[in-house]
Amino acid sequence: MLRTPMSGTRLEILEWLKDPLAHFPQQRRADAVAHGVRTALVAAKLGVPPRVAQTHLDVLVDLGLLRTSRVRRRTYYRRDEVRIAEVARMFEKGW
Repeated sequence: MLRTPMSGTRLEILEWLKDPLAHFPQQRRADAVAHGVRTALVAAKLGVPPRVAQTHLDVLVDLGLLRTSRVRRRTYYRRDEVRIAEVARMFEKGW
């Protein structure tokens, strides 16, 4: 995890996903709080192509900071609050 740089963009995504209802429009097929947010919405908010947003989301999933869920054929992303708290505790202890 320490080898992967946390860009400002990834930190923004994590911040937005704290309160997805405040930062993203409502989705038709999935609840943003329960299921998460689609790549297309993250890409639109960032102003980048979906592939770029997907790369950022994949890194955050690989780090364990985001979880995915599938609704129909779409993947939704939401924060893994337990993992984020674990990481925060590690850094608070001076690791």
